[in-house]
Amino acid sequence: MSETYLDALKIRNEVFVKEQGISYSLEVESPLDEAMSIHFVLYNDANKACGTCRLLPKENSTSAILQRMAVLSEERGKSYASLLLDEAIQFASSHHIPEITLHAQISAKGFYDKTGFEPSGEIFEEAGIQHITMHKTV
Repeated sequence: MSETYLDALKIRNEVFVKEQGISYSLEVESPLDEAMSIHFVLYNDANKACGTCRLLPKENSTSAILQRMAVLSEERGKSYASLLLDEAIQFASSHHIPEITLHAQISAKGFYDKTGFEPSGEIFEEAGIQHITMHKTV
């Protein structure tokens, strides 16, 4: 396993497991999804891993799912989530993936609205947290 991937797991453990109370087994539910995903990790000027997300391309490559967006609590408010999202979108665009879908926690919906994602469907519960599906053409 790469150090970058391990840094992503540490951030996800801190944010999703410790902070939000999601079980680790649910957080890292599918080894295949982990292996097939492109993992992004943002490092600050001190080379500390501060945020992460992953992009899981669908088999037909007509879309990808953005998942596991997390920024450490002490690093929030520094536009790190925006930088991660921009990188994921640029990656999708450069690899001819025309659409990104995500399940936004309701508390993060406004962030994704500002970046051009559009909600679809009804609010649903995932891991005990309310979410909504959102899409963006890249």
